[in-house]
Amino acid sequence: MHSPTRHFDPAARGPLDGIRVLDLSRLMAGNMLSLQLADFGADVIKIEPPAGDPLRDWKDDGHSLFWKTYGRNKRSVALNLRQPEAMAALWTLIDGADVFIENYRPGTLESMGLAPETLLARNPDLIVVRISGFGQTGPYAQLPGFGTIIEAMSGFADRTGFPDREPVLPPLALADMIAGIYGASATTMALFARQTGGARGQVIDLSLLEPMFSVLGPEAAIHAVTGKVKQRAGSASNTASPRNVYRCADGKYLALSGSTPAVARRIFEIIGRPEMNEDPRFATNSERVKNRGLVDEAVGAWFAVRDSAEALEVMRNSGATVGPIYNIADAMADPHFDAREIIVDVEDEGFGTLPMHNIVPRMSGTPGVWRRPAPGLGEHNEEVLRAAGLDDAEIAAAGR
Repeated sequence: MHSPTRHFDPAARGPLDGIRVLDLSRLMAGNMLSLQLADFGADVIKIEPPAGDPLRDWKDDGHSLFWKTYGRNKRSVALNLRQPEAMAALWTLIDGADVFIENYRPGTLESMGLAPETLLARNPDLIVVRISGFGQTGPYAQLPGFGTIIEAMSGFADRTGFPDREPVLPPLALADMIAGIYGASATTMALFARQTGGARGQVIDLSLLEPMFSVLGPEAAIHAVTGKVKQRAGSASNTASPRNVYRCADGKYLALSGSTPAVARRIFEIIGRPEMNEDPRFATNSERVKNRGLVDEAVGAWFAVRDSAEALEVMRNSGATVGPIYNIADAMADPHFDAREIIVDVEDEGFGTLPMHNIVPRMSGTPGVWRRPAPGLGEHNEEVLRAAGLDDAEIAAAGR
C-alpha cells in the first residue's frame, strides 16, 4: 500500500548541499541528529571504529534494521583513531568539515587531542556538537548518560504509568530522539549564524537531560507556585478531562481528548449525558480534572457497550477528538499513512525494498533527498580519503 519505491540518486541535492558533517558519535542521539542533516542534503561521513557503530548490532532476527534506517544518506569511513595514521587522516577531514559531532564522555575528546579549542584553532568555521548525558559541566558530567537514565532523572518516567504501579520507562530511545532533533535544529541555527556573520565556528553543548526535561513543560513553575508534585495518571491527564483510553465492547481501545470546552461539552452530549454540562463538578475543565474519575466512569460506560468501529464513527461524526490505538501493523495498513506517504518503501540490496519513515518535515521548495542507502562499514574509506588528498599508502594505513 505504500507509495512508489524510493530509488537512491547520489546526484540529488537538498537544501544542505555543500555542508560536510563528520559524525563520530555512536548509537542513537548523534545518528538521529546527523540523519536530519543527511536527509536534507548534507554530506554526512560516519567516522566509525574498526568494530563499527554499535547501532549496527541492534538487530531484529539478525537484521540491522536500525542501522539501515538511521544510516541512510550517509557515508562510512572506518578509522582506528588509536593509530597516528588514522588521526592524521581525521585531521585532514576536519580541515574541510563544517560540522563535527561527538558523544564521548566529557573529557575524552580533550584526551584525544581534539579539544574544541584545538579544533576551532585549526578550522575556525567548524560547528562542534558535543552530545552527552548530562552536559559538559556540572557534578554529573562524568556519569554515564544513556537515555534510560535520562528518562528516569528528567522526571519523565515518574509521570508515566499508573499511580498504584511502578514508573514506566519508554520502550524506545525517546531521550536520544528528542536530543537528536534539538541538536539538528541547533546545528542549522549555528550554520545560519555563520552564513550571516553572526558567528564563525562555535560549540554546541547538547545534553540528553535538558531536551528531555523540556518536554515536561511548565511543571517546574507549577511546583513552585502550587507546591504540588503531579502524580502518575495512567492514560488520563492532570490538565484536561475527559482524556483517556477507553475499552470498547470488542476489546479494542480508543483514545479520546476533550481538551477544549466545546469538545468536552460535545462529548457529554454524544454519550447521552448533557446534564453533566450544567453540573458544577463538570462545567469547567478544572472541575472536570478534579472529578476525572466520575468523568471517565460516564464516558467509559458509553464506550463499553459499543464496538470500536461504531464508537469511532459516532464520535468522529459528532465532532469529538478520538482515534484508535494502533500498533505498527495497523499504522502500515491505514489509508491516511498511505496517502501522506508517512511510511515509504526504499530500495534495499538485501530485501529488494524496505519500509521506513519518510523524510521529515515536508518542505515545498527544498524537500529532502534520497541519495544513498546505509553504508557498509568503511565502505567509503577510499572514496572519501582519496578526495581529501591521501595517497594509497596513507589510505591503507588509516584504515588499519
